[in-house]
This record gives sequence, structure tokens and C-alpha cells, in this order.
Amino acid sequence: MEKKAPLTPAQEELAGHMRRVLELIGEDPQREGLLRTPERVARAMQELTTGYSQDPIEILNSAKFHEDYRQMVIVRDINFYSLCEHHMLPFYGRVHIAYIPDGQVTGLSKIARVVDCFARRLQIQERLTKQIRECIQEALAPLGVMVVIEAQHTCMQMRGVQKQGSITTTSDFSGAFNQAKTRQEFLQLIKG
Repeated sequence: MEKKAPLTPAQEELAGHMRRVLELIGEDPQREGLLRTPERVARAMQELTTGYSQDPIEILNSAKFHEDYRQMVIVRDINFYSLCEHHMLPFYGRVHIAYIPDGQVTGLSKIARVVDCFARRLQIQERLTKQIRECIQEALAPLGVMVVIEAQHTCMQMRGVQKQGSITTTSDFSGAFNQAKTRQEFLQLIKG
């Protein structure tokens, strides 16, 4: 069995709060199945919020290249997981991104890393969509950027309205994507 690294001071504090949460909901944190749960939750929370310690502009700039290419670049079906800031429950789905370079491109994996950087923070889908678009626009200065996110929200599925299978779609665009024809081309291409 692999030995885990000791908890950081922040993880220790999170674990202590989680023990108290278990007590407040009527559980016994000393019960066999819950003995290590506070530590597991603390590690998970730190992993699920690693985006706070990353710079998304730096991610894109780490693999930026001059290229005379001015057609649409699309990275679609980027899977993501995030935590809703209202209930701290997961929402997850797919991100589709297009940009039209104006002399600079970035490594394709960096686009997916930017999605993860913003998704691994407490979020709402609308802000996540906008942050991704703004980041690509700022780092690459392309002729236009468009981001579409399709997601399922467990805060809607597990509690409240309890509607399983519902999908929320958001979009944000700039530059050349302000033209309906360019937006339509992108939307057609991501349907494939």
C-alpha cells in the first residue's frame, strides 16, 4: 500500500473542519468507515481547487508560436469537472473552443490546460465560459475566440429541482465570431 505524504497545514485545518461537519450532520467521525474521511476530503478539496495556484496566461504563453495561419482552430469535447460555488457540488461536461489566429498559435494541449485551470476553482458556468474566452483573447490576440460549454449540474440533479439529464449550454465570443456566419460555421463543426 502506497504511503501518503503528510497533510499540509492547510489540509490539516480542512480535515479538522470536516470532522466537525461530520459531527454536525449526526455522524461519528470515529466510526471505522469515517476515520480517514476528513483527510481524504481535505486532499480532494485541494486537488479540486488547484486552479487558484495556476496562471492561465502563463500556460498559453509557455507554448506560443509565430505562425502565418488565419483560419479557425477548434479544440472540441474537452472534458471538465468543476465545483459550483453556490453548493460546492460538482458540475461537469464538455468545452468547445475556437480561435482564429492573427500570427500566433499555442500548443493545443495548453488550451485544455486553461480549461482545467479555470474549472478547478469554485465556479459558475457562465463565468467559466467568459474567463476561458478572455484568457485566450488576451494571451494570443487572435482575430476572434468562441467558447461553448455544455454541462450537467449535480446541484440541480441531487437537490432542489432534482432534474436528471438536463444540460446547460453557455457561449461567449469575440472578434470575428461576432459575425453570424463565422459563429454558425463553428457550431456546425462542433456538432460532428
